[in-house]
Amino acid sequence: MEQSSYLYEPFSKGFDSEYNSAMTMKARGNEVFNGKYTTRTTAKSFLLVPFTLLLIMLPLSLMRNSHESTPEVSSATVSSSLNNTEIKHCDIFSGRWMHTSRPPYYTNETCHWIIDQQNCIKFGRPDREYLHWRWKPDECELPLFNATQFLNLLRGKKMVFVGDSVGRNQMQSLLCLLSHVSEPEDASHKYSSDVMYFKRYIYHEYNFTLGNLWSPYFVRSSDADPKGHSFNSIMRLYVDEADEAWTSEVEKFDIVIISSGQWFFRPLLFYEKGKLVGCNKCGMENVTELTHLFGYRKAFRTAFRALNDLEGYKGVTFFRTFSPAHFEDGDWNKGGKCVRTRPFSKQEMKLDGYILDMYMTQVEEFVEAQRVAKERGLNFVMMNTTEIMLLRPDGHPNKYGHSQDKNVTLNDCVHWCLPGPVDTWNEFLLHMLDVESKGYYSSKLERVF
Repeated sequence: MEQSSYLYEPFSKGFDSEYNSAMTMKARGNEVFNGKYTTRTTAKSFLLVPFTLLLIMLPLSLMRNSHESTPEVSSATVSSSLNNTEIKHCDIFSGRWMHTSRPPYYTNETCHWIIDQQNCIKFGRPDREYLHWRWKPDECELPLFNATQFLNLLRGKKMVFVGDSVGRNQMQSLLCLLSHVSEPEDASHKYSSDVMYFKRYIYHEYNFTLGNLWSPYFVRSSDADPKGHSFNSIMRLYVDEADEAWTSEVEKFDIVIISSGQWFFRPLLFYEKGKLVGCNKCGMENVTELTHLFGYRKAFRTAFRALNDLEGYKGVTFFRTFSPAHFEDGDWNKGGKCVRTRPFSKQEMKLDGYILDMYMTQVEEFVEAQRVAKERGLNFVMMNTTEIMLLRPDGHPNKYGHSQDKNVTLNDCVHWCLPGPVDTWNEFLLHMLDVESKGYYSSKLERVF
């Protein structure tokens, strides 16, 4: 039964080519023992996290004690109306996973949009505990996803996911969440010859289009291995040239959700102004090792700059932060697996190391892009999910993304089971869209709603 958008349930009640770059987590080797995790935070990270978040959250902190004006939305902070006169400010991304007896929104039997790689129940995952945890913000309640509300809110609009297959994972979650209210026409073949990676779904009753534009690096790329493309072959990245596969289409959309991550760990050659400037794990003489963070930073900078510079783009950009992998006992291509059946607590797992580096790199680029966007009358919003998903090692397909009689040696600890924790991203998405559409902020999405 559909829940009203104003009814909140108390939480105390109740593989595809992405493997080409999947990075081991291994729960940081010896740092995990009997479920415990030892933090290893550098001085640089210690200083950067509060500084960057201060830049994002400052407008909120200045307004906490004032009811005379409303703060600008910049990332995690949203508001909910408590009565006719009071607005409560709440960081919906600060909280904890709490057990619930509530069933998932859908199953593999009720949603036909689940692809095999994420269809954990179909392929025999024996446990169901991972389906019974919901995110509980510290200072408020996150509303249940309301499919009718979402479709009415996006009536006449176009929304697109830009990035890699984890972003597509979120889109497929959204298809399932909406499926008990409305089924779309798959019109992908009308827009692209590559219908696996470039999707268009049209909800005719609501005149709403949902799309996916495949661009795991955001920038122009090509194979550099003379033997051709493989799981871990080297690729060229032209880090200052945005990929036309998405930039040529994105102006047609009102809401853009951009994200990427795991592909940047593979061997890469970095080009700027057409010249080779360095690499990541290329092992070539006389080529400077710049690490994956160089490419990651440059790619996000180029992508954000493209959105800010496109003359015809008037939409709202949702930036979803890095989604961690959870490989243990080996790398993604060396027997790594993810067999846990419960979330970590914040005491067991901390945001640090390479995950923190990835997170901070993209957030730093986002902060600057958001500043430029504001000057140009555009709205950039951050969906701050990295630490939240770091706590969910139980949510991946592992070996249950294919028939168990197939000779598949790679486990999937990158993508998320459907149904599963990834559905929470769309709860966040709806709530953030809903809050802004009601005009709680001076920076509301005026061009969209």
